[in-house]
Amino acid sequence: MEATLYRHDVALAHAVLGGAQHHEIRSRLYLSLRDGASRGVGEVAPQPRSLNGDPGVDEVVAELVETVIPQLLAIRDREGALASWSRWGRLVGPRPASRTAVALVEMALLDIELRREGCALDKWWPAMHDPGVQRAVSLLDGEAEWPDLAGVRRLRAKVSPSGVHPAALDRVAAAGLPVILDFNATATDASQVHAVIARVASHLDVVAIEQPFRVGNLVDTAALAREIEPLMSLDEGVRSLVDVEQIARYEAARLLCVKPARVGGLANARAVIAKARERGMRVYLGGFFESPYARHVHRLLAQHCDVEASDVAPVATRGTPLALVKSDVGLGWELNEDVLEVSTTRLRCRASEP
Repeated sequence: MEATLYRHDVALAHAVLGGAQHHEIRSRLYLSLRDGASRGVGEVAPQPRSLNGDPGVDEVVAELVETVIPQLLAIRDREGALASWSRWGRLVGPRPASRTAVALVEMALLDIELRREGCALDKWWPAMHDPGVQRAVSLLDGEAEWPDLAGVRRLRAKVSPSGVHPAALDRVAAAGLPVILDFNATATDASQVHAVIARVASHLDVVAIEQPFRVGNLVDTAALAREIEPLMSLDEGVRSLVDVEQIARYEAARLLCVKPARVGGLANARAVIAKARERGMRVYLGGFFESPYARHVHRLLAQHCDVEASDVAPVATRGTPLALVKSDVGLGWELNEDVLEVSTTRLRCRASEP
């Protein structure tokens, strides 16, 4: 068996200014697993640095190289077979980077399993509905280039207690779409949130306020949820089934953003979505500016599950993107190994004979 880790640093074509960071550069990690004649590829796109409980890319690389990939190879050597993709998410460890690292391996294992069965993911997960696309924009930057909004059903607009840019507010209002105001945990008290709502309420159709306070502050979040008319949404605070239960217990939110890389992969994401729906909460699928490869997988997940407009549209980047080839089996697209070798930085290559 061979496991090869690659890193591809890209500049986003449409940077997004948030209250906690400026989304300009993203590092996409690809894991190529080759087991006999079978090969699968997974992808995650971690934050540039640790923020609000999400690990930075260097932490994820270290977790993969030092713990998760050796664990995968050890299981293969010991049991003579690859670990099942659907059970791999149970191996999530206590470190924040573990969930992202496990998610990367899981996607590659899923690709291999599908290819061995001669099946495509859209046959395993048939589309049950069309959730539609959500796009991220900024109310803090009046001059940023925007992605195409054709067919977009909702905007997630970055805000902060510092206020909003008048030109950005006019532009978001002109789009005429429902808006989630995303604070990214930058507010310290309810008055700051109320002030932003008051500033934009007459201009925008605000449907939700997202993650106003630091991760884990469910008491203040629940209190604010009772004071405002838009839904309360949580993003960075959704990492596990336990989080969903706690959010429901405190009645802290009625809308959740579930990101597969944050919860430990696709199987865990499906479980979290099901639990949230069971507890009466609405859900949408979020992301970390992944390439079209992972975004395609997330779109199939969103179409198969009961979720709202989600962050599943391709993310444009500057420069030449990685070439994808349509595939009738596996995840639906294929990343050629030669493309990865030429276009990315190889971080690790280790072979282990069965």
